[in-house]
Amino acid sequence: MTALATGDATPSTAGPRRRRAPHRYAPAVAGYAFAAAVLLTAGTPAAALARWTAYALLAVLLPGTLVFRALRRRAHTLVEDLALGAAVGLVLELAAWAVCTGLGVPGWLRFWPLAVLAPFAAVPRLRRHWRVRYAAAVPTNWAWSLAGVVAGFTLYLYRSFLAVNPVLPTSEGQAQYIDLAFQLSLAGAATHQMPLEVPQAAGEPLHYHWFGFAHLAATSLVSGVDLPTVFFRLGVPALCALAAVLVAVVGWRITGRPYAGVVAAALMFTIGEFGFENGWRQLFGTQATFIVWGSPSMTYSWVLLLPLLAALGEVVGRARGVRVPPLGRGAWVLVVLFLAASTGAKASSLPVVLAALGLTAAATLATRRRLPRRVLVAAGLALAAQFFATVVLFAFESHGVTVDPFSGLRPYLPAGRSAGFTVLVWAGVFLAFLLSLQLRLAGVPALLRVRRGRLEPVQVFLLGGALAGPAGYLLLGHPGSSNQYFTRTGFAFGVLLSGWGWAEVADRAALSARGRRLLGGGTAGFAVLLTAVQLAAATSTPATPAYAPVLPLLCWAGALAVGAAVVALYWPALVGRWPGLAGRGGLLLLTAVLAAGAPGLVLDAAAARKYPNGGSYPVVAMPASRVEAARWVYVHSAPDDVLATNVHCRAVVDGWCDARSFWLSGYAQRSVLVEGWAFAPRMVGRPEGPYAPFWDPARQRANDEAFTAPTAAGLAALRDRYGVRWLVVDREIGRESPALRSLADLRHDNGRVAVYRLR
Repeated sequence: MTALATGDATPSTAGPRRRRAPHRYAPAVAGYAFAAAVLLTAGTPAAALARWTAYALLAVLLPGTLVFRALRRRAHTLVEDLALGAAVGLVLELAAWAVCTGLGVPGWLRFWPLAVLAPFAAVPRLRRHWRVRYAAAVPTNWAWSLAGVVAGFTLYLYRSFLAVNPVLPTSEGQAQYIDLAFQLSLAGAATHQMPLEVPQAAGEPLHYHWFGFAHLAATSLVSGVDLPTVFFRLGVPALCALAAVLVAVVGWRITGRPYAGVVAAALMFTIGEFGFENGWRQLFGTQATFIVWGSPSMTYSWVLLLPLLAALGEVVGRARGVRVPPLGRGAWVLVVLFLAASTGAKASSLPVVLAALGLTAAATLATRRRLPRRVLVAAGLALAAQFFATVVLFAFESHGVTVDPFSGLRPYLPAGRSAGFTVLVWAGVFLAFLLSLQLRLAGVPALLRVRRGRLEPVQVFLLGGALAGPAGYLLLGHPGSSNQYFTRTGFAFGVLLSGWGWAEVADRAALSARGRRLLGGGTAGFAVLLTAVQLAAATSTPATPAYAPVLPLLCWAGALAVGAAVVALYWPALVGRWPGLAGRGGLLLLTAVLAAGAPGLVLDAAAARKYPNGGSYPVVAMPASRVEAARWVYVHSAPDDVLATNVHCRAVVDGWCDARSFWLSGYAQRSVLVEGWAFAPRMVGRPEGPYAPFWDPARQRANDEAFTAPTAAGLAALRDRYGVRWLVVDREIGRESPALRSLADLRHDNGRVAVYRLR
């Protein structure tokens, strides 16, 4: 939040500027105060918030900013130094976590900032980076606008996530989004493992993008804040705030226009997706707003991808006329750092970056008849990073992703209809896909029109990423719609280019100060009106036939298109009545199109009133008694202890186990011999889905017999062969054998869940 500061750190003259200095930090203070108030309202302990704040400032922001200042050539603004410095700090934190955890001393991680701070304090050439003069000051309206984006999105997070997901369940009827406990278990494993294993199957390698969960673990280890508090309260709002600020500063750096960046931030974190299925849930298996808390690794990957785009923007070729100081040779170091960190942040990041670089190289070759060496070197580095991720981190696991063109659109197509009708539905569904997922990128065609198709290399690069993301979604398939993450990665490219297009259209319109105020007020009024209408019209009618879910979206689009056509018809009369509108119609239309998805976040947050977990997503029961027992195990066990449990299934359907049970490994932060195995990499994508049987029947049989038919020899084998130290039994699933009391020590019993320690 400090990155919202709005002035240069050391004014060159005394007098009025120095007296106004505190006001330049008002947006930062207001933004942090608002976020802190929201977190405290959501039940975050004040002491935890204070410890986390100290961690963020001293263990991420400070060392990262110093290193970034040493890498970039000349200072631009304080907000840029702090935002990009925070991202660098996260990369350094990841490296420090790997070293400390890999050596078996994760507790030493809290001292890692000293490895940066000491040289910068001792070496004269580095000491100058503690205090920097800035040539540019951040516009006050820019800073307040960005603070508003952060505050608004934090409020959305409160309504959709924080208020409906307690840190620890308080009732037996608590419902929780099905992935959250699994993600918590990964963060728990990262507090003492490197590399990670599958927490629900002790000893099974985790070939997955787990760097974001290592960050959450590092946050807990360094700050001393309990991991569930980090996961359910502090981590997601902090990453979202940083991502919003990064969009704004990277947009400013690449385009040279401050407001292109803040518009891009609003498109990413204020404007939702256009059109909701049955009035609530978004189409095509994607939830852009939901995804920031349902998949925190996506937000973490954005925090690393956006600075990578800034550095690659320097490499591929800056746009002409941009007055932001170049990064210099340090851009290459930043490229390497953020490529390395992106390898395990999200599997969708590097393929989209590679595609964008490939398109840039091809376009340069076609238009200038030469190979761009710098682009090819960057592509080579990205290819090396992708190779490392594929071989080392993912071990060639596909996680169920296959080449299956248009699989995300196919569920909306009818079967057994005429060819003509099917083609018509295909066209409507594809149009709905573009409107739903790409409408916020309307500034891109506007930029192409203004530039008459002649784009700068950096614009081609951004366009390549914006196209590669949805292309990946359309080309690939996944049973759990994980191909949507390619769209989300491409979206980071697209909003920057869309904001750039809006800024160029606005420059041509040359609005006066009064005109800008009217445009802002009119846009806000339009957004409020759309939101009110969609809230009133939202229904939950059965979605039949297959294409029915896209019809409301197309109807909304048609109604707005008719309204736009009516305005266009009467535009000459309006210009005659108000001459100031002349030459501004394109800006008004583009602004209205970009704002058409404004109801998205409000509708998604409103779903919290309708669904018990804050959204119409798959849920699992998370009884307080289970979590209470798991937390007891966490307090009384060693990090390397392995647990065994009789709970494997989210539910049993027709005799088949839905093996998506993660509560014990999640809240105990310990490995479990056999818990719910459905998300193990070797199981994802199996035709049986989550009902596939466990791959080692002998291990599962030994596990289950410890509860149903325990023997001294069997328990000793669990202890000596698998490292099991604790047995956790949920009696609502099945009561333990009476013989277990004579073979193991009952250490905890809350009525429903009992915990035994092996002797």
